[in-house]
Amino acid sequence: MTEAWRDPKQPVAVRVADLMARMSLREKVAQMYGAWLNVDDTAGEVAPHQSDQAPDPMDWTELIRHGLGQVTRVYGSAPIDPAAGARRVADLQSQIVGGGRFGIPAIVHEECLTGLAAWRAPIFPTPLAWGASFDPGLVERMAAHIGQTMRRLGIHQGLAPVLDVIRDVRWGRVEETIGEDPHLVGTIGAAYVRGLQSTGIVATLKHFVGYSASRAGRNLAPVSIGPREVADVLLPPFEMALRAGARSVMNNYTDIDGVPVAADRTLLTEVLRDRLGFDGTVVSDYFAIAFLESLHGVAADRAEAAANALRAGIDVELPGVNCYGNPLLKALEAGDVDEALIDRAVERVLRQKCELGLLDDGWAVEPEYLTDPCALDDADARDIARRLAERSIVLLRNESALPLRPGTRLAVVGPGANRPDALFGCYSFPRHVGIHHEGLELGLDVKTVVEALQNDFSLVYSLGCPVEGGSDEDIAAAAAVAADADVCVAVLGDLAGLFGAGTSGEGCDAADLRLPGRQEELLEALLATGTPVVLVVLAGRPYELSRQVDRLAAAVCTFFPGEQGAAALAGVLTGRVNPSGRLPVGFPGAGASQPAPYLAAPLGRLSEVSTVDPSQLFPFGHGLSYADAEWGAVSLHSPDGWATDGEVEVTVPLHNPADREVSTVVQIYLHDPVAEVARPVRQLVAAPRVDLDPGESRTLVVTLHADLLSYTGRDGRRRVEPGDIELLVARSSTDVHTALPVPVVGPVRHVGASRRLNHTARVI
Repeated sequence: MTEAWRDPKQPVAVRVADLMARMSLREKVAQMYGAWLNVDDTAGEVAPHQSDQAPDPMDWTELIRHGLGQVTRVYGSAPIDPAAGARRVADLQSQIVGGGRFGIPAIVHEECLTGLAAWRAPIFPTPLAWGASFDPGLVERMAAHIGQTMRRLGIHQGLAPVLDVIRDVRWGRVEETIGEDPHLVGTIGAAYVRGLQSTGIVATLKHFVGYSASRAGRNLAPVSIGPREVADVLLPPFEMALRAGARSVMNNYTDIDGVPVAADRTLLTEVLRDRLGFDGTVVSDYFAIAFLESLHGVAADRAEAAANALRAGIDVELPGVNCYGNPLLKALEAGDVDEALIDRAVERVLRQKCELGLLDDGWAVEPEYLTDPCALDDADARDIARRLAERSIVLLRNESALPLRPGTRLAVVGPGANRPDALFGCYSFPRHVGIHHEGLELGLDVKTVVEALQNDFSLVYSLGCPVEGGSDEDIAAAAAVAADADVCVAVLGDLAGLFGAGTSGEGCDAADLRLPGRQEELLEALLATGTPVVLVVLAGRPYELSRQVDRLAAAVCTFFPGEQGAAALAGVLTGRVNPSGRLPVGFPGAGASQPAPYLAAPLGRLSEVSTVDPSQLFPFGHGLSYADAEWGAVSLHSPDGWATDGEVEVTVPLHNPADREVSTVVQIYLHDPVAEVARPVRQLVAAPRVDLDPGESRTLVVTLHADLLSYTGRDGRRRVEPGDIELLVARSSTDVHTALPVPVVGPVRHVGASRRLNHTARVI
């Protein structure tokens, strides 16, 4: 007879309880950590403190004798062919199943932020480009493709999406985030979760919570923010993604007001579980539990670190076993840990394994890819990558220079113009792992910007300078090439990497917001030639362009657009593609070290009491097109005011007068002039994208619930209150088409985690 825990017909709770009743304490603890095994001897260090935080040496056979919770990054630690990786997964799972008394497989996890971070897997645009697309449907489609690839390869869990809201663009991980507005981050992030988990892959939300608010934009620096900023700016994206069904959450590395999040029961249990209702697994960011001892100094040893993290609510230690093995058992023996906490964590882990089918009788160790191999970078992946890249490109400025005219003699200059990996983010395999393997082939067919433009123009390429460094002679040579052309396209910005291997990415924070290295000198030299200069910002963050912007013939921005990014850029520059991206984060104004998000209260805006102007040069939501929709008279359906528990409808007539398809993003902002606390001057509450065929007229109807007016009051409770507010229907956070005043009527109403988090939109 099949044991209850092996029987898929039994309820999950019954199966898990039956299995746990049979397990020893040591077998339970083995489910609470992972193992990171090098695929070959050439693997480089791809995570912070990977070497000095390595676990004590342990024999593999001994490690799996009691079982194993997770296997870390079989595909994403060193170059391995997909077929060899799938065979490696099968071999490891066979050993794990055969090594333990119960034969429980491990969860295999990988990074998947810009696609599966594996050699030969497709590379999609970065999350900041997802935000620029304002297209959750396309992001969901991308995530579903990523999930399908992972599932075929025997992977169960993906460490994405990143839901940190940008607070300082000097932070290196800006490229990994979706934007500076919580509504945008949550809407796009929830779409990614839906897509990934539709394929049976567990999505892991990162980094809960506050990571992006570190002092001075430094990675893993202390965070000093109040509970209201956490509740109203940083938490909503996680709430939206949890509503979308996310099954795992990863903690934030930093401390908030002195308390490391990895040891913060208030955040990881009271907020995440008790208030928000999360019942999945909390996994540690890599080495975060050991960091409680080695970096934060809040634990005397690894046993105390394990006890602190377990009490706070971390269920699984990643990437390997530093603290949740023998140190945790030591803490248990000393009476520093209640065994019930171990049962709590293991129940969550086993429930997830049960939901994934890993406890089913007859589960197959061999990934599907071994019996049905195919190219990972297939036609569908390339189509998604191209469409998302096209929709994410933002036309910042255009003085009639774009689209480029046929027959234009082109000079193409700059460090991003002629290297394919300039299109990739720091969590792509080539920039994350491949750089540690000299001579490694890219593994994908990726065109550079120069190659993509060669089909349309006679062009001459000159480097000018690399992202960092360079010589006077190379800058002069580029200027000479530009002087002899009709138009110069300057592709400037970043090269992604980790911990100093680039100018954008994890650990690559910026001291100021000038273009890196000598690129501003190069741009000035190009402008001095008198040839019209089209600037292409190919970067992981916005840069301060105020000194040059008025002299540019045009400016285009793309945030690491992935493997099809060059083709997408060529499409926009030639006019084959009508640009329709919108900025998910504003470009800073004059003052290269004065980053300021648009989401600011009145004292965060320009005033007479400071000589510093924090206004954005190109604001959040900004983006131009070669042809755009005409907006008609906007109306608000609210005959008796907006009840504190009711809805209103905003109607926007749209018409496309052009002979080509147009796509417009209708942004609706809330302005609350009088509240119990200082509120943002304006805050996004809806931003639907509408596509129109040539000559087509449609009407957009957006329904907003009063819950979207809520904020955290002085007593710490979220409230919707009566009073006069304005809804601003706008093309950007500063370009308001129509202001709609509306009285909010009724009693003050307190709302919680069950409140409405999003609008609804329909096109008629």
